[in-house]
Amino acid sequence: MLSKNLTEELNLQVKYELYSAHLYLAMSAYCTDLQMDGFAHWFKIQAEEEKFHAMRFFDFIADMGGRVTMMALEEPANEYDSLADVFEKSLHHEQFVSARIYHLMNIAQTEKEHATISFLNWFVDEQREEEKSFGHILQQVKRFGGEALYHLDKELSTRTFTPPVIN
Repeated sequence: MLSKNLTEELNLQVKYELYSAHLYLAMSAYCTDLQMDGFAHWFKIQAEEEKFHAMRFFDFIADMGGRVTMMALEEPANEYDSLADVFEKSLHHEQFVSARIYHLMNIAQTEKEHATISFLNWFVDEQREEEKSFGHILQQVKRFGGEALYHLDKELSTRTFTPPVIN
């Protein structure tokens, strides 16, 4: 059974994962307004991933006998200075989420909550991939412009999300 503190922190993570989806939909809308449909699509898919992450936390809390509590989400930013600004802010947000995962891991390790440690290991790896992906696109957006940005937009439009099979 999860401690009260760990349950509260995991519930807070459900909120942050849902907020991430909310934020990425706002970023998708901004990209749509720029007529960068590939970037908009990429962020919609990212929002789907974040909802999947939220539901993994939701299900884990319930499976461990905890009570899931839903919390209000803050309004995300809807305006950005540029496409580079969108990716700088999204990378910064992913770094925040990584710090949250590490925080949860620290609590689980302190409490010797091995099931939670095992569960969180997947998220540690996932966040490393997320930061790499966002950072890579940010560097491309900063480095290239014009027609190259058009090609990157086309490439990002092919992204798909298939929920991973998790044991």
